[in-house]
Amino acid sequence: MSSTSPRKVCIVGSGNWGSAIARIVGVNAKAHADFDNTVNMWVFEEMIDGKKLTEIINETHENVKYLKGYKIPENVVAIPDVKKAVEGAQILIFVLPHQFVERICSQIKGCVDKDAMAISLIKGMLIKDKGLQLITDVIKSHLNIEVNCLMGANLAPEVAAGYFCETTIGCRDPEVGKVLKRLFQADYFRIVVVEDATTVELCGALKNIVAVGAGIIDGLGLGDNTKAAIIRLGLMEMVAFSKEFYHNTETATFLESCGVADLITTCYGGRNRRVAEAFVKTGKSIEELEKEMLNGQKLQGPQTAQEVHVMLENKNMTASYPLFTAIYDICFSDLPAKNLISCLNNHPVHM
Repeated sequence: MSSTSPRKVCIVGSGNWGSAIARIVGVNAKAHADFDNTVNMWVFEEMIDGKKLTEIINETHENVKYLKGYKIPENVVAIPDVKKAVEGAQILIFVLPHQFVERICSQIKGCVDKDAMAISLIKGMLIKDKGLQLITDVIKSHLNIEVNCLMGANLAPEVAAGYFCETTIGCRDPEVGKVLKRLFQADYFRIVVVEDATTVELCGALKNIVAVGAGIIDGLGLGDNTKAAIIRLGLMEMVAFSKEFYHNTETATFLESCGVADLITTCYGGRNRRVAEAFVKTGKSIEELEKEMLNGQKLQGPQTAQEVHVMLENKNMTASYPLFTAIYDICFSDLPAKNLISCLNNHPVHM
């Protein structure tokens, strides 16, 4: 990562989280001499009231579809061609639904600078040969560059509004960690860098499963005591899963923003909680509600539950994770939502 010239930054993705982070990155790129002033942002082209979204962003400096009401710095340039967007970039910020990562990486393979590095803000995992592959590993395998991650209690609208919050960067190289901290830190966006990048990323993915459980509890009208139980038991399963399948994880990392803070936030304010509540109350499918409620965004919790279930089932371990398993069964196997409560009584006290 050694470089004497300013590093060009590209944001790969432009949903509400991508647009919110662009507000910070754009300001910092302009403020620090080690970054190029212009930040490219790849935008999936859409027509909004007869006009291209990229043109709207570049003219009004606002993503009117995914982050309406918040200005994006003028030095952030929306580009519809992902290959052109990443050209010459030394730092790639991946912030798009995890379902699309492989497709985008395949498109930009060969276009990325060999000395570039990446950071993933994507909360999810992919199924590979009946196992799970972390998004950072997916990006690295396609592009052959180093990949770090950023995860935390960071609801995009609140970050965009400038409400104080913390986040965690998982980076094994302390010098790279300093560079990334300069790129992302703001007065209202406090960065903590840890070397345990694997746990940071696992927290970001697994907490979405628990958030679905929290939303189910809200849909059933069972109150905050029950939701607190779901959150605690969910955290236990997150820790147990991480230690079972990724032996280099550190328990202390779960106390960072990427862990318990993000878990609490998403169980009270995230889209997974919101859609899961509607799933119980309306009887509509997850797919229907995703289209109705998320304005083109993708839901991560149910799919991550499915991906984790494949891994647990392959090792005959579903009984050891009753909460994860119940959430999968409710989303995909017609288990009644009220049956989630039975897993609380049957849950092991220690894991």
